[in-house]
Amino acid sequence: MAMHPEPEAGLDALLSAQVWKRRVALWGGAVLVALSAILFARASDLAFQLFRRVVDASPWWALLLTPTMFALLAWLTTRGLEATRGSGIPQVIAGLRMAADERQHHLSLKVAAAKMAMTVAGLLGGASIGREGPTVHVGAGIMQALGRWLGFRDDHQARRFLLAGGAAGIAAAFNTPLAGVVFAIEELGGAFEHRFSGTLLTAVIVGGVVSLALLGNYTYFGRVHVLLPLRQAWLAVLLCGVVCGLAGGLFSRLLLASMDGKPRWLGVLRRRHPVLLAAGCGILLAGLGIAFGSGAFGTGYEQARGLVQGQATVGHEFGLVKFAANLVSYVAAIPGGLFSPALAVGAGLGHNLSVLMPDAPASALVLLGMCGYLAGVTQAPLTSAVIAMELTDSQDMLLAILATVLVARGASALLCPTPVYKALAQRLLPASPAGPAP
Repeated sequence: MAMHPEPEAGLDALLSAQVWKRRVALWGGAVLVALSAILFARASDLAFQLFRRVVDASPWWALLLTPTMFALLAWLTTRGLEATRGSGIPQVIAGLRMAADERQHHLSLKVAAAKMAMTVAGLLGGASIGREGPTVHVGAGIMQALGRWLGFRDDHQARRFLLAGGAAGIAAAFNTPLAGVVFAIEELGGAFEHRFSGTLLTAVIVGGVVSLALLGNYTYFGRVHVLLPLRQAWLAVLLCGVVCGLAGGLFSRLLLASMDGKPRWLGVLRRRHPVLLAAGCGILLAGLGIAFGSGAFGTGYEQARGLVQGQATVGHEFGLVKFAANLVSYVAAIPGGLFSPALAVGAGLGHNLSVLMPDAPASALVLLGMCGYLAGVTQAPLTSAVIAMELTDSQDMLLAILATVLVARGASALLCPTPVYKALAQRLLPASPAGPAP
């Protein structure tokens, strides 16, 4: 989406009160987004820790807690909160192309607040979801509301605030400022004007600085210092890129098919009995957790961190179990994101593939599996590569990561030609066939 050029330039832009008002609004909004992201992260962690305490006492509690919470959230989304469903990134992408009234329906402060609360509730019920996509949704909603309050109401300005809010959200959620910029360019905006790039970059930096000041300079999955010799790297890249890319494409295709009412019985159940469908998904997820362990629940962060650090706490079934758990959670059409669970699935698949290359460092295969599967799901290779490197401080693997995500993007497109976020956003636009956002 091309944006219009900014009218001010040179000294006039430097001295313009309106330009400085917008900049201060964007930077102040970035602070609010970062604070909200930190609060959201803490609440999410506490909620899932509480769930873990309950199921650690007896895993059979999941058969009561998980279906009940899924049913409650599904019921709430049918009571005027349909816009809270799914990750929230499709809503932001669609919002960049919507008229003001329709945009407000998907990105109001009410929706943002409900999104946070319901995602936390989902993790309290053990849902296999993440908070990063919802943080993008919340960030865009906060930034849009601030812009409207300060008088920036025209479509051009509103889109700028949405773009900056979403980028600041992903940067604060992962503590990865560079990923926020790349994500805004590659996934949210597609293209954005040259003159706005500096303002956007500054907004993301402000959000990152706030996160850094309050949480410290940490890496999400810890630092990974590993090297792959060239004779091993090319095979690892092909293996992880193809396998994880195809797996990510399969996930996206299954997800989109379920949103389109396929198979037919699922579509009928979704239309007529959405709460019952969500409860059934909760039962399936609880069954996975009871049968294969608590890794089926939540974001999968602890398990993925253990795998990438070479301290595995799960077996080789983890990747496939997490794949199924994520799909079940999204079919339920409750609020929740894709990023963290996708990284967990990729880590599990990389752990499996490491068996085929016993002479290569297992952590390297896990890292390539993470970025390959994320690129396969999102079909956003640059974002996936930058996130993987910033989350693990693994610049030594730069070339292998870049090659893996490009291979994975191509493999994924064989199964799912349209990137999942774009496809879901198209379903939200008025001219597209109506369909619920996952």
